[in-house]
Amino acid sequence: MKTLTHGRRLFLSLLTLAACVPTLANAQQTYPSRPITLIVPFAAGGGTDSIARDIAKSLADKLGQPVVVDNKGGGGGSIGANMVAKAQSDGYTLLFATSTFVTNAVTEGTAPYQVDKDFAPVALIGRGPLLVVANKEMGVKTLAQLRTVVAARPQGVNFCSAGNGSINHLAGELFRQKTKLDMTHVPYKGSGPATLDLLAGRVQLFFATVPTILPYVQDHRVELLAVTGAKRSALFPATPTLAESGLGNVDITTWWGVLAPANTPKAIVDKLNHAINEAAARDPVRSRLVHEGAEAISGSPADFQRVLGQELTLWRDVASAAGMKAK
Repeated sequence: MKTLTHGRRLFLSLLTLAACVPTLANAQQTYPSRPITLIVPFAAGGGTDSIARDIAKSLADKLGQPVVVDNKGGGGGSIGANMVAKAQSDGYTLLFATSTFVTNAVTEGTAPYQVDKDFAPVALIGRGPLLVVANKEMGVKTLAQLRTVVAARPQGVNFCSAGNGSINHLAGELFRQKTKLDMTHVPYKGSGPATLDLLAGRVQLFFATVPTILPYVQDHRVELLAVTGAKRSALFPATPTLAESGLGNVDITTWWGVLAPANTPKAIVDKLNHAINEAAARDPVRSRLVHEGAEAISGSPADFQRVLGQELTLWRDVASAAGMKAK
């Protein structure tokens, strides 16, 4: 009797599974059948939010369903990211991430999610370098001059950032580790106040994103010393890279991309990847990226996964060497 009961239960379980398989397959084939939420883990306004909204509009046009931007700022982006990590793996909740998605996670130590386990990379949208700028009072125009001047200053120099764990912070820390210069990190609550103190001379260096510092470079209110990418910026073709300035194989970029919760079906991820690649290759997204000093990227989810892996390794090593809470 026990064997029969077990057999009946097994039979019913198989019937239930068989009934679910067509339903799951059909859901993937008809995706999306309702609005998609794109969580932006920052406050509304600014360059990142603008790119996200351009992507959302383009995706809505291509997929035939509304894509609603939901700003969930706070925690350096961790609040919004955690919401996506805990969401259903059905493609209806997505994360619009930037490079801080990785840098904050490796330095915070208490992030409630794991970058490499709780998300399914969908598509990398664009990448751009940071600009290494100095306060005018430093009197330097190249990294070589900077290194000479700083080495001779008993008090060293301060470099600012948009906050602990930001891309500005870790880029400056990597520079400090490479050059062995006496540099002290001064974190701010955002790039705006950091820039104001740079202009006032209260800090001397800033590894800034292009949109943050571009007007001040153009007005010659700060000195542009180098770009942090693997190649020179189209905006500043005469400005050398860190590698060209003698720092070895250094390639630091800020980036934008879309991720889904882990275990999102491959068919859905691939469909989103195709639509996002098309959106990034055309205006207004492409023009917006150029304005941000970046280039549009077209690649597979696997390509994005590799980028995340490389960034995790790089920033974990930097954080560990600096005694931060590398995760």
